[in-house]
Amino acid sequence: MTLQVFGHKAPDTDATCSAIIWAWYLSEHRGTPAVARILGEPNTEAAFVLQRWSLDRPEIIDDVAPGDAVVIVDTNNPAELPAGIGAADIREIIDHHRLTGGLETTVPINITVRPVACTATILHDLMGADASTMPEGIKAAMLSCILSDTLEFRSPTTTDVDRALAEQLAGELDIVIADYAEELFAAKSDVSRFSEAELLRMDSKECEVDGTKYRVSVLETTSAQSILARKEALKDATAAVAAEDGVDEVLLFVVDILREEATMLIQNERVKGVAERSFDKAVSGDTVVLPGVMSRKKQIIPALKG
Repeated sequence: MTLQVFGHKAPDTDATCSAIIWAWYLSEHRGTPAVARILGEPNTEAAFVLQRWSLDRPEIIDDVAPGDAVVIVDTNNPAELPAGIGAADIREIIDHHRLTGGLETTVPINITVRPVACTATILHDLMGADASTMPEGIKAAMLSCILSDTLEFRSPTTTDVDRALAEQLAGELDIVIADYAEELFAAKSDVSRFSEAELLRMDSKECEVDGTKYRVSVLETTSAQSILARKEALKDATAAVAAEDGVDEVLLFVVDILREEATMLIQNERVKGVAERSFDKAVSGDTVVLPGVMSRKKQIIPALKG
């Protein structure tokens, strides 16, 4: 049986490329036929990486069938996985996010969760000596994951392990990190063709805090003003997206990579209260700037109060 390897819904660079990397490793070095899959259209940065390095775009799947053999990367949250995941044959989970709970397996499996900036960093370590055999495209995919998730080492999630590996890979690929990161962030920032609802779902995760369900959406960009220019339409879209997705509120944070700050959209009184309680800020308008906030995983979700 061929293993399907996939990450979370609304696939970003780490979810998309980690699936490609691990499917390559399983097939080439573990003797286990595996294919990468994605749970939706990749974001603009991930699409750029696939094209830039001539990597085959994984097939998009909507669900898995009972008994399908799968490996999950870059998430352990059932809300971010196919509806049928509970009946699938989960063989392995590799992730760098907090444990959410809710997944069940029929037998014991390998689970690797480590506090590093991205899943690809973990994959490199799990490969051991076999990592030296990675072809150019796989190395580039791994480097892209690290630079994306660390925002070129600006994110507080960055560890020495992530940085050292990125520098090693960049050297082997003869890439200048600053130049390549600029390409990645330019691709990430180009969201003009997406609707407001698509933007709110593009890079988002669901979580529950004090009985309130949130979709926490993050847009990382070098052109924050181009997104904030659409804030009226984005505010209008949050209610519809929340209703369609079965959450109480959509929380949008526009992360300015270069200024190293986030702007949170304040679309109603409840969200205003969440912002004030969570970030100890007085809110007077429809946005609030959060200096130094770059990471949903480390700085946004842990701070949320219902």
